[in-house]
Amino acid sequence: MDLKAVGQIAKTSFSSFRRLVNSGVSLFLYQPTGSEPEEYHKWYYNTFVWNKTKWLGVDTWKSVSDMWNYQEILSELKPSLIIEFGSNRGGSALFFAHVMQRLGHPFKVLSVDINHSILDPAAVNDPDILFVESSSSAPEIAEQIQRLKEEFPGKIFAILDSNHERDHVLAEMKLLRPLLASGDYLVVEDSCVNGHPVLPGWGPGPYEAIEAYEHEFPSDYAHDEGREQKFGFTFAPYGFLIRN
Repeated sequence: MDLKAVGQIAKTSFSSFRRLVNSGVSLFLYQPTGSEPEEYHKWYYNTFVWNKTKWLGVDTWKSVSDMWNYQEILSELKPSLIIEFGSNRGGSALFFAHVMQRLGHPFKVLSVDINHSILDPAAVNDPDILFVESSSSAPEIAEQIQRLKEEFPGKIFAILDSNHERDHVLAEMKLLRPLLASGDYLVVEDSCVNGHPVLPGWGPGPYEAIEAYEHEFPSDYAHDEGREQKFGFTFAPYGFLIRN
């Protein structure tokens, strides 16, 4: 090897070492102030970028980091039944179905909304999704869930994303109380409203519903704080819950 080649290798090695050192120093010196996740959350919510989020062309209306969290939860939990309150156009139900189809575990997605007139055909035509048009707090829904539990025994993943008023969410949580067993997973979405940290004028919503529920039933759930905090912000603050 000639001296020119040796010199080039040495130069490259020194340059790589310098970049490594500079990167290490910058990681040490540049630390977040603590406000970044909250400000990003406000930007994400207030620009309505979530309103432009699609899964394979179907409107989904979720935080993409929350959706990534959900697929990780599903892959670990391997539920037999997914309960979704709030269907919108069916994008999230389709997302859940596609994740579960890849896992290869028998399952059913039950998606409930008071009006299904805007459902996307791509979601409606998925054989693993059952769309039911009803209030999510109706007793008939509890009966439907019980029948599906018998048909698809195993773990349950439930997500609440319908009417975001405290009393309605509280009613949903109480409806699910006798239906969820130890180890089942519940996500209460949009607990970010009413100043947590967005839409401070909303009024009591999902966050306050969780507080009210836990005041009445303090031992029902453990908070999965690791999931909640994983990506810095979530549309479900205080709302990643594991049934005790």
